[in-house]
Amino acid sequence: MALITGGLGDLAQALHVELTGQGYAVHAPGRTEMDVTSSTSVEAFVSGLEALDLLVCNAGVCRDASMLKMEEMDFDHVLDTCLSGAFRAARAALNRMSGQRRGHIVFIGSFSGWRGPVGQANYAAAKAGLMGLTQSLAAEYGARNIRVNCVLPGFMETRMTAGLGEDLKRSFLAAHTLGRFNTTKEVSCFIAHLDRFLLHTSGQIFNLDSRLNRPA
Repeated sequence: MALITGGLGDLAQALHVELTGQGYAVHAPGRTEMDVTSSTSVEAFVSGLEALDLLVCNAGVCRDASMLKMEEMDFDHVLDTCLSGAFRAARAALNRMSGQRRGHIVFIGSFSGWRGPVGQANYAAAKAGLMGLTQSLAAEYGARNIRVNCVLPGFMETRMTAGLGEDLKRSFLAAHTLGRFNTTKEVSCFIAHLDRFLLHTSGQIFNLDSRLNRPA
C-alpha cells in the first residue's frame, strides 16, 4: 500500500500512474481528503488504511518573495506545509510501519535546499530541513527495517512552475550540464525503483537533475 501526499500535483499524479502500473495499491489524497497542516486530518486518513508500505511526502507550496517583502504568514505557511506537514505524515506512517517492522518513507526535497535561491528563503529552509529529517529518521528507525530517503526531483515543467517567465526558465536551464529538465515520468520511475529494488538504501539524498552542488 502506497500513500502520496499532495496527491493532485503533477508529480503525484505521475507517480500514482507509475506505482499502479507496477501493482501497488495507491492512495493519493488531495488537501480536502488529507490536509498535512492538520495532525487530526493526517492521523485520521492514515489510521483508515489497511496497511502502509510506502509513504511519499509530496505536499508542498511556494510563497516566493525577497526577505524584506516576505510576510511572516507566508514564511510560516510554507514551512508548515513542506516541513511540518512532512513531519506529521511521517509520524503517522511510522506509527503503522513500526508495528509492521517494514516500510519506506520518501521525502520530496528540492535543489533549493542545497543552494537556496534568491526570493525563496522560506522554501529553501523547509527543503533543507527535509534533508536533516531524512537522515535523523533513517538512523532512528533502521533497526525496525524502515527506510527513509529524500529525492530532489530537479526543475520540472509542471503547473507549479508554469507561471515562471521564459527568461527565468532559460536561466535555470543554463545551470543544467545536460541542457534539459527532468520530467515527472522519470522521477516517478526512480522513486518506484528506489522502493522496489534498493532495499538496502536509507538515509540518502538523491539529486535527479544535472545541476552541480558547487561550494559557494
